[in-house]
Amino acid sequence: MVMNNKSGEIYTFNSFTLQLESLNVSEESRYAVFLFIILSYLFIIVANVGVAVLVFVDRSLHQPMYLLFCNLSANDVLGNSVVLPRLLLDILRPPSERLIGYYECVLQAFIIHMFNTTSHTVLMIMAFDRYVAIGNPLRYSAIMSNKMLLKLTAGAWGAAFVLVGILLGLTVRLSRCRTFMQSLYCNNAALFLLSCENIFVNNVYGLTFTVVLFTASIGSMVVTYTKITVVCLTSKNKTLNSKALKTCSTHLLVYLIMFFSGIIIIILHRYPQYSEEKKIAAVLYHIIPGALNPIIYGMQSKEIRKYFSRMFYSNKVLMSS
Repeated sequence: MVMNNKSGEIYTFNSFTLQLESLNVSEESRYAVFLFIILSYLFIIVANVGVAVLVFVDRSLHQPMYLLFCNLSANDVLGNSVVLPRLLLDILRPPSERLIGYYECVLQAFIIHMFNTTSHTVLMIMAFDRYVAIGNPLRYSAIMSNKMLLKLTAGAWGAAFVLVGILLGLTVRLSRCRTFMQSLYCNNAALFLLSCENIFVNNVYGLTFTVVLFTASIGSMVVTYTKITVVCLTSKNKTLNSKALKTCSTHLLVYLIMFFSGIIIIILHRYPQYSEEKKIAAVLYHIIPGALNPIIYGMQSKEIRKYFSRMFYSNKVLMSS
C-alpha cells in the first residue's frame, strides 16, 4: 500500500522489498574498492579457518586459550560472510538494484548484532582464562576443565543470542512505512527507522543494551588486568611475568582493536555530516579485526609458530629429496 503524506513524502506500508544505501565511490575507484574488499575477505576466511583447523588438528594446541580463540575465528568468519559478499555485489550494482528482502534483512541484522556482541563476550571469557592461568597456575587445569570451557563458551554465545533476539524482536513487531535503509547493510537501528510508529522502546532498549555490553566488557578487562598486574608485581618469578606479558598483550591488543573500531562508528553516528566516513568505518569494523586477529594470536603463539616451522622444514626436506 502506497500513499503520500502532507509534505509529499511517499510512504510504502509493510513492503517486503527494501533498498540499501551504497558506498559513494567513483566509477574509476569502484574496481579498486571491490578488489580491496574481496582480497580482505579471502584473507579473513583463509587465515581464520586455517588457524581454527590447525588448533583442532594439533593436539598440543588443545588448550583453553586456543580453543577459546577458535570461537573468535568462527565469529569473524560468520560476521564477515554475512556482510562482505553482499557488499561486493552491491558495489557493482546501480543504486536502484541494491535491494534485499525484509526477512533476509532481519536475518542479516540478527547475525551482524550476534557478531558484534559475541566479539565482546568471547574476549571477556578469554580475559578470565588469562587471569586463572597467571593468578592460579597450579589449579589452572582443574578450574579451566573441558566442562568449564563448554559452559563459558555456551554462556558467551547464549547471552549474545538472547540479548540480540530481544533487540530484533522489538523491531520486528513494528509496521513499516519506508523502504530505504540508511545503511550499507542491515542492522537494528536502520530497520526500526523504517517505521512510522513510536520507537521509544526500541531506542531505550538499544541504548541500554549498548551501555550494559560496553560496561561489562570494559569492566571485566579493567578488573582482570588490574588483578593480573598485582600478581605480576608481587611475584618475583620472571618466567611467569614474561609469559603474562606476552599472552596478555596479545589479548589486550585484539580487544583494543575491536573496541576502538566500534567506538569510531558510534561517534560518527552522532555526526550526520560524516555519513561517508561512517560507511567506510562500518566496512573497516568488519575487515580490520577479522584480518588482524589470526595474525596477532596465530603468529605470536610459540606453539603455532613451531607448527609452521615444522611444516616448512618437512616440505623443504621433501623438495630437496
